[in-house]
Amino acid sequence: MSLLRRKSIDTITEHEAGHKLVPTLSWPHLVALGIGAIVGTGIYTLIGVGANLAGPAVLLSFVVAGIVCACAALAYAEMATLMPAAGSAYTYSYAVLGEAIAWVVGWSLILEYSLVVSTVAVGWSGYAVGFLHGLGIDLPQALVAGPHAGGIVNLPAVLITFVVAGLLLAGTKESATLNAVLVVVKIIALAVFVAIALPHFDAANLHPFMPYGFVKSVDAQGASHGVMAAAAIIFFAFYGFDAISTAAEETKNPGRDLSIGIVGSMLGCTLIYIVVALAAVGAMRFDVFGQSAEPLALILRELHAGTAAKVIAAAAVIALPTVLLAFLYGQSRIFFVMARDGLLPRALSRVSSRGTPVAITVFTAILVAALAGIARLDEIAALANAGTLCAFIAVSACLLVLRKREPNRARVFRAPLAWLVGPVAILGCLYLFWSLPHATQLYFALWNVAGLVLYLLYSRRKAIIAQ
Repeated sequence: MSLLRRKSIDTITEHEAGHKLVPTLSWPHLVALGIGAIVGTGIYTLIGVGANLAGPAVLLSFVVAGIVCACAALAYAEMATLMPAAGSAYTYSYAVLGEAIAWVVGWSLILEYSLVVSTVAVGWSGYAVGFLHGLGIDLPQALVAGPHAGGIVNLPAVLITFVVAGLLLAGTKESATLNAVLVVVKIIALAVFVAIALPHFDAANLHPFMPYGFVKSVDAQGASHGVMAAAAIIFFAFYGFDAISTAAEETKNPGRDLSIGIVGSMLGCTLIYIVVALAAVGAMRFDVFGQSAEPLALILRELHAGTAAKVIAAAAVIALPTVLLAFLYGQSRIFFVMARDGLLPRALSRVSSRGTPVAITVFTAILVAALAGIARLDEIAALANAGTLCAFIAVSACLLVLRKREPNRARVFRAPLAWLVGPVAILGCLYLFWSLPHATQLYFALWNVAGLVLYLLYSRRKAIIAQ
């Protein structure tokens, strides 16, 4: 049996009864899903981190990271409309690059989504505990931290994971509608920040514009600086649009809605990031807020808008579950499709009468809640970035291979300048992968070695395509 056997693109959307998802989503749901995933804690924290690395030229860092992600998004849009089936990069790789590569991509996506959801759940727990403390309610330390932090289990992180999973079980359309409402709350909060900070814009705060240069440089203490160093970090505030492509099978008009959702959310988020960054660096010198863990709130407090700072913090707590929802949704769909293909136990791919994969959603929630409750995520969260980059590279490669192999195949959406877009996405992602810590690269390799062992011992023989 070939390791690179491929699924047929012509039959990739055909599935037997009981293993097929129900199309209920339209493009507004998809745009909200993408923005909900992308605009998370990153916008509240990474502006400070990026400014500390690049100075006011962090604006260029957002542009560079946005270009790389936009190229990947265009590749995703073409593949998603060409193959409107659940599974995202895993499904496209299975049809274009072969089963073994698809397995590596799917296994990497499982890593990405699991760690993102767990990390965000822990982050939300910190906000929630602080909010309750402000109300005079103090939870026992044993119940708000894992064993590594002196507790027993991070109960708020576990609970929010199951609450979001419950929303997904209630129905895809219902959870997507609630997600859209919470996304509006996040956008309003950022609009409030811009409305307050922008009138204080002072061009003097932009000088010197590029104090650390453009290319990545390392100082005597081993710290990286420069526009590209900041771009390597800021990139991770952009990914999340790939979660939209996991919704392809549940989209009512995939030919139109998927491209609008993927490209629209990327363009929208890039615009949001640049406007918020411009307001931040224009209102205050970067070296004042660059070291802060809450740069936007710090800027507002310095501008004597303490009430607005509290409102923005509250909005972040309320709306942060949109990130959980988007990535837990994506995670459950990746698991679901791999199970439907027989690479994981096929019993997990059954869907309920409401069209939702109950078993795999519950399984995913238990896995993620266990990680969030007890694991030390601060040391392994960067692995999510490696999984994302792997998926982006694979989808961009699928774009180029299919353009060469089947140039005349009908495409509802065609990525413009494919032979420029694809290489830019691949080379940009390879550079960003190279910029990751060496330990992260090693752990990523070990994760995939373990995955390949499972594939060779179990999944390769059980695959539906092998029957």
